[in-house]
Order: sequence, then structure tokens, then C-alpha cells
Amino acid sequence: QVQLVESGGGLVQAGGSLRLSCAFSGRTFSSYAMGWFRLAPGKEREFVAAISWSSGSTHYVDSVKGRFTISRDNAKNTVYLQMNNLQAEDTAVYYCAAAVGFRHASSYVTYGQYAHWGQGTQVTVSS
Repeated sequence: QVQLVESGGGLVQAGGSLRLSCAFSGRTFSSYAMGWFRLAPGKEREFVAAISWSSGSTHYVDSVKGRFTISRDNAKNTVYLQMNNLQAEDTAVYYCAAAVGFRHASSYVTYGQYAHWGQGTQVTVSS
């Protein structure tokens, strides 16, 4: 049974930074592509970033390119989302997700591709 536990959310001023972490357990982490999604009030769940099983490829939604960086440490079974220059529109609950597979990260952008989800962590950016 795959379990995902996010941490690192909080309240930050616009222009600030946060680093989210997601601890994976229950299966072989390196068999999974990992993604981050977010859900803001009144909006649909949005893809944010994905990383392939080996860190060989990453993919981002246009709105976070140049500000967010996804990475993973397969030795620690953890995926990260470094978020810089945060803006008010980044306010949301952030979820990490796992999808078994070995394709390019750009193949993992839709909600239905991910079988496993964390409980979410709140990120609030004050302007």
C-alpha cells in the first residue's frame, strides 16, 4: 500500500519561498513518476509539476516555470517542490501523487494517471 505524506506548507509573503516534501512508502519508489498538483478555492485541481522515475525529465505548468523546481531523492524515497518568488495566485492545497511508470515526465500531467495521493499541505501566500 503506497502512502504519501506531504510537509512544508505554510504562510509566506509574496516573493518568498517554501520547500514542500513528500515522503513515499509502501512500494519501490524508483518505479514511480511523481507529481505535484494544487487545489485553490473555487478552482479545479491543477497540475503543477512532474518528475520521471530517474529524475531524467521534469515538466511544469507554464505558470510556475522558472519559479518552481521539482526534484527527488530515490535513496530517501522523497520528492520535493522548491517554490520561489511565490505569488498570491499560488495559494492552494498542494498534493503529491505517484504514478507507476517509466515515461518522460511530460506524460504525467492529468489527475487520472496517478493512482496514489497524499493528504495535501496548505500553502498561503499573502500579498
